[in-house]
Amino acid sequence: MSVAIPGTILITGTSGQVGSALLRLLNERMPAVSIAAPTRAEMDLGNPDSIRSYVRSINPRWIVSSAAYTAVDAAESDREAAFAANATAPGILAEEAAATGAGIIHLSTDYVFDGTGTRPWLETDATSPQNVYGASKLAGEQAITATSAPHVILRTSWVYSGGGKNFVRTMLRLLSTKTDPLRIVGDQHGGPTGAADLATTILNIIEDVETEALNHQGSLSAALADRIGIYHCAGSGITTWAGLAGAVREYLIERGFNAPEIIPVPTTEYPTPAARPLNSRMNCEKLATNFGIRMPEWQRSVAKALDELASTDLPNK
Repeated sequence: MSVAIPGTILITGTSGQVGSALLRLLNERMPAVSIAAPTRAEMDLGNPDSIRSYVRSINPRWIVSSAAYTAVDAAESDREAAFAANATAPGILAEEAAATGAGIIHLSTDYVFDGTGTRPWLETDATSPQNVYGASKLAGEQAITATSAPHVILRTSWVYSGGGKNFVRTMLRLLSTKTDPLRIVGDQHGGPTGAADLATTILNIIEDVETEALNHQGSLSAALADRIGIYHCAGSGITTWAGLAGAVREYLIERGFNAPEIIPVPTTEYPTPAARPLNSRMNCEKLATNFGIRMPEWQRSVAKALDELASTDLPNK
C-alpha cells in the first residue's frame, strides 16, 4: 500500500522521457495525489522570477527536477541556454525547496566525469566534464548541494523509453527498414537506463522518505538526514552502443524481420562537436545500500520498451 503524500508533487519536464513516465506512474499508483506539471507558459525554466512565482503559488511537498537541456552537441555553441536550464533553474528550485522544507529529486548524468578508464564511477570520484552539457549538469548539482534543501541527485546514463526520441527507438526504425549493415560505435561502455525504471526509482524514494518522515513530525530534512546527496542510478549490466543496437536486432529477428548486420566501430569514426565519454559505467551500490533499490538488468527493460514501440513503430510484414 502506498504511503500518502501530504502535498503536491511538482514535476518539471513532463514532455520528456522520465517526466512523462513518472506522470503515468503516479496516475497508476497514486491516483489521488496532487500533481503539478506546469507548461512553459506557466513556469519558464529560463526565467528565474517565473520559477519562483510558480513554486510559491503551489507550495509543493516534492519537486522532481527532470527537465534539462539535453542537446549535447548543440550545447557547445549554446552555453548560455544549457546553463540556464541545467544549472540556474535547478538551483532556484532547490532554493525554493529549502525555504519550505520541500524535498527535491534531481536528474544528472555520467557526463560530469571525464569518461576515462574502465572502472565504474563512484559518487566520490573527482568530476571533470569534457563538454558544455556535462559542465552545466555539474553546475546544477553544485547549485542544489549548496542549499539546505533535502535532496537526492540521481546521476544516470543512456536513457531510453517506449516513446520520445532515443537511441533504442532509432535503432528499431533503422533495423526494421534498412538492408545495409549499420556501423555503430562499439568502444563506449555504459548501462542503458529505462525511463520507466527511473520513474519507479524516483517514486520509491519519495515513498521511502515519506514513510520515514512519519517518525519525524513530517520533516523531510530529518527523514533524509543520513541519506541526502548524490547517487548513481543506471541500468544493471554493461554494454556498448553497438551491443544495445544488437539487442534491438535480436528482438526484430525473433519476430521474423531480416535485420541488417551491425558493425562495431570506434568513436573516432564519428567525430561530434561535443566529446563523448568512453567510460559511462556507474557503480550503483550506494543507491542499493541507502534505499534498497537495484535497477533491473538493461536487457529486460529494453525488451519492455521495444514491446511498447512495436505497435506503433514497426512496419507491417
